Amino acid sequence: MRATSEPTTTADLQTAWREGARALREGRAAQAVAAFEQIVAAGQPNAAVWIGVALARRALGEAALAMAAVQRAAALEPRNLRALILTGDLHSDAGDARAAAAYYDAVVRVGTAPGADVAGFEAELVRAQDMRERYGALYEAHLRKALRPAGIDGADGRRASRALDLLLGKTELYLQQPKGFYFPELPNIQYAERAGFPWLDAVEAATPAIRAEALRVLQEDAAFEPYVQAEPNRPFFDDHGMLGNPSWSAFYLMKGGRPVAENAARCPATMAALEAAPLCRIPGRTPSILFSLLRPGAHIRPHHGFTNARYVCHLPLIVPEGCAMRVGSETRAWTEGQACVFDDSIEHEAWNSNPDKLRVVMIFDVWRPELSAAERGMVSTLLQAVDAYGGPPATED
Repeated sequence: MRATSEPTTTADLQTAWREGARALREGRAAQAVAAFEQIVAAGQPNAAVWIGVALARRALGEAALAMAAVQRAAALEPRNLRALILTGDLHSDAGDARAAAAYYDAVVRVGTAPGADVAGFEAELVRAQDMRERYGALYEAHLRKALRPAGIDGADGRRASRALDLLLGKTELYLQQPKGFYFPELPNIQYAERAGFPWLDAVEAATPAIRAEALRVLQEDAAFEPYVQAEPNRPFFDDHGMLGNPSWSAFYLMKGGRPVAENAARCPATMAALEAAPLCRIPGRTPSILFSLLRPGAHIRPHHGFTNARYVCHLPLIVPEGCAMRVGSETRAWTEGQACVFDDSIEHEAWNSNPDKLRVVMIFDVWRPELSAAERGMVSTLLQAVDAYGGPPATED
Protein backbone atom coordinates (compact mmCIF):
# COMPACT_ATOMS: atom_id res chain seq x y z
CA MET A 1 0.00 0.00 0.00
CA ARG A 2 1.61 3.28 -1.06
CA ALA A 3 1.72 6.39 1.10
CA THR A 4 -0.47 9.27 0.00
CA SER A 5 -1.31 12.73 1.26
CA GLU A 6 -4.83 12.43 -0.08
CA PRO A 7 -7.73 11.59 2.28
CA THR A 8 -7.60 7.96 3.38
CA THR A 9 -10.68 5.89 4.14
CA THR A 10 -11.28 4.19 7.45
CA ALA A 11 -10.85 0.84 5.72
CA ASP A 12 -7.45 1.96 4.40
CA LEU A 13 -6.36 3.01 7.88
CA GLN A 14 -7.46 -0.30 9.38
CA THR A 15 -5.59 -2.18 6.65
CA ALA A 16 -2.46 -0.13 7.31
CA TRP A 17 -2.73 -0.89 11.04
CA ARG A 18 -3.10 -4.63 10.44
CA GLU A 19 -0.20 -4.66 7.97
CA GLY A 20 2.02 -2.71 10.35
CA ALA A 21 1.20 -4.93 13.32
CA ARG A 22 1.79 -8.10 11.27
CA ALA A 23 5.10 -6.81 9.94
CA LEU A 24 6.19 -5.91 13.47
CA ARG A 25 5.36 -9.39 14.75
CA GLU A 26 7.24 -10.99 11.87
CA GLY A 27 10.34 -8.88 12.33
CA ARG A 28 9.89 -6.78 9.16
CA ALA A 29 10.58 -3.48 10.86
CA ALA A 30 10.97 -1.36 7.71
CA GLN A 31 7.60 -2.52 6.34
CA ALA A 32 6.03 -1.86 9.75
CA VAL A 33 7.32 1.72 9.71
CA ALA A 34 5.97 2.25 6.21
CA ALA A 35 2.51 1.00 7.18
CA PHE A 36 2.30 3.01 10.41
CA GLU A 37 3.57 6.16 8.68
CA GLN A 38 0.55 6.02 6.36
CA ILE A 39 -1.67 6.51 9.41
CA VAL A 40 0.59 9.30 10.65
CA ALA A 41 0.43 10.99 7.23
CA ALA A 42 -3.37 10.80 7.35
CA GLY A 43 -3.25 12.80 10.57
CA GLN A 44 -4.95 10.18 12.67
CA PRO A 45 -2.27 8.44 14.76
CA ASN A 46 -3.21 7.38 18.26
CA ALA A 47 -0.87 6.25 21.05
CA ALA A 48 -0.85 2.66 19.79
CA VAL A 49 0.30 3.78 16.33
CA TRP A 50 3.15 5.86 17.78
CA ILE A 51 4.19 2.92 19.95
CA GLY A 52 4.23 0.76 16.84
CA VAL A 53 6.45 3.31 15.09
CA ALA A 54 8.76 3.43 18.10
CA LEU A 55 9.06 -0.37 18.29
CA ALA A 56 9.87 -0.59 14.59
CA ARG A 57 12.39 2.27 14.74
CA ARG A 58 14.06 0.62 17.72
CA ALA A 59 14.33 -2.65 15.81
CA LEU A 60 16.01 -0.74 12.98
CA GLY A 61 18.52 0.77 15.40
CA GLU A 62 17.09 4.27 14.99
CA ALA A 63 17.11 5.20 18.68
CA ALA A 64 16.45 8.92 18.29
CA LEU A 65 13.46 8.36 16.01
CA ALA A 66 12.15 5.64 18.31
CA MET A 67 12.36 7.98 21.30
CA ALA A 68 10.62 10.75 19.41
CA ALA A 69 7.79 8.40 18.47
CA VAL A 70 7.27 7.01 21.97
CA GLN A 71 7.25 10.54 23.36
CA ARG A 72 4.39 11.34 20.98
CA ALA A 73 2.54 8.33 22.39
CA ALA A 74 3.17 9.50 25.96
CA ALA A 75 1.92 12.98 25.11
CA LEU A 76 -1.40 11.43 24.10
CA GLU A 77 -1.58 8.92 26.97
CA PRO A 78 0.84 9.75 29.82
CA ARG A 79 -0.08 6.60 31.77
CA ASN A 80 0.14 4.21 28.84
CA LEU A 81 2.03 1.25 30.27
CA ARG A 82 3.50 0.16 26.94
CA ALA A 83 4.79 3.65 26.24
CA LEU A 84 6.31 3.88 29.72
CA ILE A 85 8.13 0.56 29.55
CA LEU A 86 9.34 1.21 26.00
CA THR A 87 10.73 4.56 27.13
CA GLY A 88 12.52 2.77 29.94
CA ASP A 89 13.93 0.24 27.48
CA LEU A 90 15.20 3.00 25.17
CA HIS A 91 16.95 4.75 28.05
CA SER A 92 18.39 1.41 29.10
CA ASP A 93 19.68 0.84 25.55
CA ALA A 94 21.35 4.24 25.70
CA GLY A 95 23.03 3.47 29.04
CA ASP A 96 21.04 6.07 30.98
CA ALA A 97 20.44 3.99 34.09
CA ARG A 98 18.86 6.78 36.12
CA ALA A 99 16.24 7.63 33.48
CA ALA A 100 15.53 3.96 32.78
CA ALA A 101 14.97 3.26 36.46
CA ALA A 102 12.54 6.18 36.70
CA TYR A 103 10.41 4.81 33.88
CA TYR A 104 10.43 1.21 35.14
CA ASP A 105 9.38 2.54 38.53
CA ALA A 106 6.55 4.48 36.88
CA VAL A 107 5.39 1.29 35.13
CA VAL A 108 5.16 -0.53 38.44
CA ARG A 109 3.40 2.32 40.21
CA VAL A 110 0.85 2.79 37.43
CA GLY A 111 0.43 -0.93 36.83
CA THR A 112 -0.17 -1.78 40.49
CA ALA A 113 -2.45 1.16 41.26
CA PRO A 114 -6.02 0.29 42.32
CA GLY A 115 -8.20 -0.29 39.28
CA ALA A 116 -5.28 -0.55 36.83
CA ASP A 117 -6.08 -2.58 33.71
CA VAL A 118 -3.04 -4.79 33.01
CA ALA A 119 -4.77 -7.47 30.96
CA GLY A 120 -2.24 -8.79 28.44
CA PHE A 121 0.53 -6.80 30.10
CA GLU A 122 1.22 -9.10 33.02
CA ALA A 123 4.55 -10.43 31.78
CA GLU A 124 5.82 -6.97 30.94
CA LEU A 125 4.79 -5.73 34.37
CA VAL A 126 6.86 -8.48 35.97
CA ARG A 127 9.79 -7.51 33.72
CA ALA A 128 9.44 -3.88 34.77
CA GLN A 129 9.52 -4.94 38.43
CA ASP A 130 12.66 -6.98 37.79
CA MET A 131 14.33 -4.09 35.96
CA ARG A 132 13.40 -1.67 38.71
CA GLU A 133 15.00 -3.95 41.31
CA ARG A 134 18.08 -4.43 39.14
CA TYR A 135 18.62 -0.72 38.64
CA GLY A 136 17.75 -0.05 42.27
CA ALA A 137 20.50 -2.42 43.40
CA LEU A 138 23.01 -0.78 41.06
CA TYR A 139 22.01 2.68 42.29
CA GLU A 140 22.32 1.66 45.93
CA ALA A 141 25.73 0.09 45.31
CA HIS A 142 26.88 3.29 43.60
CA LEU A 143 25.74 5.49 46.50
CA ARG A 144 27.15 3.22 49.21
CA LYS A 145 30.48 3.05 47.41
CA ALA A 146 30.59 6.85 47.35
CA LEU A 147 29.71 7.08 51.06
CA ARG A 148 31.98 4.29 52.31
CA PRO A 149 35.11 6.48 52.60
CA ALA A 150 33.01 8.98 54.56
CA GLY A 151 32.23 6.29 57.15
CA ILE A 152 28.64 5.24 56.47
CA ASP A 153 29.44 1.68 57.58
CA GLY A 154 30.91 2.87 60.88
CA ALA A 155 29.45 3.86 64.23
CA ASP A 156 28.87 7.44 63.08
CA GLY A 157 26.98 6.38 59.96
CA ARG A 158 23.76 5.17 61.56
CA ARG A 159 21.67 8.24 60.75
CA ALA A 160 23.20 8.68 57.30
CA SER A 161 22.42 5.04 56.55
CA ARG A 162 18.79 5.59 57.54
CA ALA A 163 18.69 8.70 55.35
CA LEU A 164 19.98 6.62 52.46
CA ASP A 165 17.31 3.97 53.02
CA LEU A 166 14.65 6.71 52.89
CA LEU A 167 16.18 8.16 49.73
CA LEU A 168 16.11 4.74 48.09
CA GLY A 169 12.52 4.06 49.17
CA LYS A 170 13.66 1.03 51.17
CA THR A 171 11.90 2.30 54.27
CA GLU A 172 8.96 4.54 55.06
CA LEU A 173 9.09 7.85 56.88
CA TYR A 174 7.30 7.73 60.23
CA LEU A 175 6.77 10.99 62.10
CA GLN A 176 5.74 11.85 65.63
CA GLN A 177 1.95 11.87 65.80
CA PRO A 178 1.01 11.93 69.47
CA LYS A 179 -2.68 11.41 70.03
CA GLY A 180 -2.83 13.99 72.83
CA PHE A 181 -0.03 16.51 73.21
CA TYR A 182 2.75 17.53 70.81
CA PHE A 183 5.82 19.45 71.95
CA PRO A 184 7.45 21.17 68.95
CA GLU A 185 11.02 20.84 67.67
CA LEU A 186 11.98 17.58 69.36
CA PRO A 187 14.07 15.23 67.20
CA ASN A 188 12.08 12.56 65.39
CA ILE A 189 13.82 9.49 66.87
CA GLN A 190 12.32 6.01 66.75
CA TYR A 191 14.67 4.08 69.04
CA ALA A 192 17.01 6.29 71.05
CA GLU A 193 20.66 5.33 71.36
CA ARG A 194 21.15 3.34 74.55
CA ALA A 195 24.51 5.04 75.20
CA GLY A 196 22.69 8.32 75.84
CA PHE A 197 21.14 6.95 79.06
CA PRO A 198 23.93 5.91 81.41
CA TRP A 199 21.55 5.72 84.36
CA LEU A 200 20.07 2.62 82.69
CA ASP A 201 23.19 0.70 83.71
CA ALA A 202 21.85 0.41 87.26
CA VAL A 203 18.42 -0.63 86.02
CA GLU A 204 19.86 -3.36 83.80
CA ALA A 205 22.13 -4.56 86.61
CA ALA A 206 19.04 -5.08 88.77
CA THR A 207 17.35 -7.28 86.14
CA PRO A 208 17.65 -10.56 88.12
CA ALA A 209 16.02 -9.00 91.19
CA ILE A 210 13.33 -7.27 89.11
CA ARG A 211 12.59 -10.50 87.22
CA ALA A 212 12.28 -12.41 90.49
CA GLU A 213 9.71 -9.90 91.75
CA ALA A 214 7.78 -10.11 88.47
CA LEU A 215 7.76 -13.91 88.67
CA ARG A 216 6.32 -13.79 92.19
CA VAL A 217 3.57 -11.46 90.94
CA LEU A 218 2.90 -13.81 88.01
CA GLN A 219 2.14 -16.61 90.46
CA GLU A 220 -0.94 -14.60 91.31
CA ASP A 221 -2.42 -14.14 87.84
CA ALA A 222 -5.32 -12.08 89.19
CA ALA A 223 -2.85 -9.34 90.10
CA PHE A 224 -2.68 -8.33 86.41
CA GLU A 225 -5.41 -6.25 84.78
CA PRO A 226 -6.07 -5.47 81.08
CA TYR A 227 -3.75 -2.69 79.96
CA VAL A 228 -6.38 -0.87 77.87
CA GLN A 229 -9.31 0.40 79.90
CA ALA A 230 -11.89 3.03 79.09
CA GLU A 231 -11.50 6.36 80.89
CA PRO A 232 -14.56 7.29 82.98
CA ASN A 233 -16.79 9.96 81.44
CA ARG A 234 -14.91 9.91 78.13
CA PRO A 235 -15.89 8.34 74.78
CA PHE A 236 -13.68 5.45 73.76
CA PHE A 237 -13.53 3.58 70.47
CA ASP A 238 -11.82 0.20 70.65
CA ASP A 239 -10.09 0.35 67.28
CA HIS A 240 -7.46 -2.23 68.22
CA GLY A 241 -9.56 -4.86 69.99
CA MET A 242 -7.66 -4.43 73.25
CA LEU A 243 -10.27 -2.78 75.50
CA GLY A 244 -10.54 -5.00 78.56
CA ASN A 245 -8.56 -7.70 76.74
CA PRO A 246 -6.36 -9.73 79.13
CA SER A 247 -4.07 -10.68 76.23
CA TRP A 248 -2.22 -7.45 77.06
CA SER A 249 -2.22 -7.02 80.81
CA ALA A 250 -0.40 -4.90 83.36
CA PHE A 251 0.65 -4.91 86.98
CA TYR A 252 1.15 -1.30 88.05
CA LEU A 253 3.65 -0.12 90.64
CA MET A 254 2.86 3.48 89.73
CA LYS A 255 -0.13 4.56 87.65
CA GLY A 256 -1.02 8.06 86.50
CA GLY A 257 1.82 9.54 88.53
CA ARG A 258 0.70 7.93 91.80
CA PRO A 259 2.24 4.91 93.54
CA VAL A 260 0.06 1.82 93.79
CA ALA A 261 1.17 1.32 97.36
CA GLU A 262 0.32 -2.34 97.79
CA ASN A 263 1.95 -3.34 94.48
CA ALA A 264 5.04 -1.18 94.99
CA ALA A 265 5.54 -2.75 98.42
CA ARG A 266 5.69 -6.17 96.76
CA CYS A 267 8.50 -5.01 94.43
CA PRO A 268 11.05 -3.04 96.48
CA ALA A 269 14.01 -3.96 94.23
CA THR A 270 12.19 -2.67 91.17
CA MET A 271 11.33 0.64 92.82
CA ALA A 272 14.88 1.03 94.11
CA ALA A 273 16.36 0.38 90.65
CA LEU A 274 14.42 3.36 89.26
CA GLU A 275 15.36 5.89 91.93
CA ALA A 276 17.89 7.63 89.65
CA ALA A 277 15.74 7.50 86.52
CA PRO A 278 14.50 10.89 85.20
CA LEU A 279 10.88 9.76 85.40
CA CYS A 280 8.38 11.91 83.54
CA ARG A 281 6.49 13.49 86.42
CA ILE A 282 3.13 15.02 85.56
CA PRO A 283 0.74 14.67 88.51
CA GLY A 284 -2.36 12.75 87.53
CA ARG A 285 -0.73 11.42 84.34
CA THR A 286 2.81 10.11 84.65
CA PRO A 287 4.99 8.32 85.45
CA SER A 288 3.65 4.84 85.08
CA ILE A 289 5.76 1.88 86.16
CA LEU A 290 4.42 -1.54 85.34
CA PHE A 291 5.07 -5.11 84.39
CA SER A 292 3.52 -5.62 80.94
CA LEU A 293 2.36 -9.12 80.06
CA LEU A 294 1.71 -10.20 76.48
CA ARG A 295 0.08 -13.60 76.19
CA PRO A 296 0.89 -16.21 73.50
CA GLY A 297 -0.41 -15.15 70.09
CA ALA A 298 -1.24 -11.60 71.19
CA HIS A 299 -0.66 -8.69 68.81
CA ILE A 300 -0.79 -5.06 69.87
CA ARG A 301 -1.89 -3.31 66.68
CA PRO A 302 -0.15 -0.19 65.32
CA HIS A 303 -0.94 2.86 67.45
CA HIS A 304 0.48 6.14 68.80
CA GLY A 305 1.15 7.21 72.37
CA PHE A 306 -0.10 10.35 74.10
CA THR A 307 2.88 12.70 73.86
CA ASN A 308 6.32 13.09 72.32
CA ALA A 309 7.58 14.93 75.41
CA ARG A 310 8.64 11.63 76.95
CA TYR A 311 10.41 8.45 76.04
CA VAL A 312 9.08 5.03 76.95
CA CYS A 313 11.59 2.52 78.33
CA HIS A 314 11.35 -1.26 78.25
CA LEU A 315 13.39 -3.62 80.40
CA PRO A 316 12.77 -7.11 78.97
CA LEU A 317 12.34 -9.70 81.71
CA ILE A 318 10.86 -12.79 80.03
CA VAL A 319 11.19 -12.94 76.25
CA PRO A 320 10.51 -16.24 74.48
CA GLU A 321 11.27 -16.75 70.81
CA GLY A 322 8.82 -15.03 68.45
CA CYS A 323 8.47 -11.72 70.29
CA ALA A 324 9.30 -8.34 68.79
CA MET A 325 8.31 -4.69 68.55
CA ARG A 326 8.24 -2.30 65.60
CA VAL A 327 8.71 1.42 66.14
CA GLY A 328 8.29 3.33 62.90
CA SER A 329 10.40 1.59 60.28
CA GLU A 330 12.57 -0.40 62.69
CA THR A 331 11.69 -3.81 64.14
CA ARG A 332 13.64 -5.22 67.08
CA ALA A 333 13.38 -8.34 69.16
CA TRP A 334 13.72 -7.73 72.89
CA THR A 335 16.76 -9.13 74.67
CA GLU A 336 16.33 -10.01 78.34
CA GLY A 337 18.16 -7.56 80.55
CA GLN A 338 18.90 -5.05 77.77
CA ALA A 339 16.80 -1.91 78.04
CA CYS A 340 15.47 -0.04 75.03
CA VAL A 341 14.19 3.53 74.79
CA PHE A 342 11.72 4.71 72.15
CA ASP A 343 9.30 7.46 71.21
CA ASP A 344 5.82 5.98 71.47
CA SER A 345 4.28 8.98 69.67
CA ILE A 346 5.65 7.32 66.52
CA GLU A 347 3.52 4.48 65.19
CA HIS A 348 4.48 1.24 66.92
CA GLU A 349 3.21 -2.28 67.45
CA ALA A 350 4.29 -5.42 69.31
CA TRP A 351 3.57 -9.12 69.17
CA ASN A 352 4.14 -12.45 70.87
CA SER A 353 4.06 -15.14 68.21
CA ASN A 354 5.17 -17.84 70.61
CA PRO A 355 2.35 -20.40 70.96
CA ASP A 356 2.99 -21.28 74.59
CA LYS A 357 4.96 -18.70 76.55
CA LEU A 358 4.33 -15.28 78.05
CA ARG A 359 6.35 -12.16 77.28
CA VAL A 360 6.96 -9.84 80.21
CA VAL A 361 8.72 -6.46 80.15
CA MET A 362 8.93 -3.68 82.70
CA ILE A 363 7.72 -0.37 81.26
CA PHE A 364 8.30 3.15 82.58
CA ASP A 365 8.41 6.62 81.04
CA VAL A 366 11.09 9.31 81.30
CA TRP A 367 11.43 12.89 80.12
CA ARG A 368 12.92 13.58 76.73
CA PRO A 369 16.46 14.74 77.55
CA GLU A 370 16.14 17.64 75.08
CA LEU A 371 13.60 19.34 77.37
CA SER A 372 15.04 21.81 79.84
CA ALA A 373 13.96 21.80 83.47
CA ALA A 374 11.84 24.87 82.78
CA GLU A 375 10.17 23.21 79.78
CA ARG A 376 9.42 20.10 81.79
CA GLY A 377 7.77 22.26 84.40
CA MET A 378 5.68 24.04 81.78
CA VAL A 379 4.56 20.76 80.17
CA SER A 380 3.57 19.44 83.59
CA THR A 381 1.71 22.64 84.50
CA LEU A 382 -0.07 22.77 81.16
CA LEU A 383 -1.34 19.19 81.29
CA GLN A 384 -2.41 19.59 84.91
CA ALA A 385 -4.39 22.65 83.82
CA VAL A 386 -5.96 20.60 81.03
CA ASP A 387 -7.06 18.00 83.57
CA ALA A 388 -8.42 20.66 85.94
CA TYR A 389 -10.62 22.32 83.34
CA GLY A 390 -14.35 21.72 83.28
CA GLY A 391 -14.54 19.10 85.99
CA PRO A 392 -17.36 18.85 88.49
CA PRO A 393 -17.33 21.63 91.09
CA ALA A 394 -15.60 20.87 94.36
CA THR A 395 -17.93 20.00 97.21
CA GLU A 396 -17.60 21.66 100.60
CA ASP A 397 -17.07 19.54 103.68
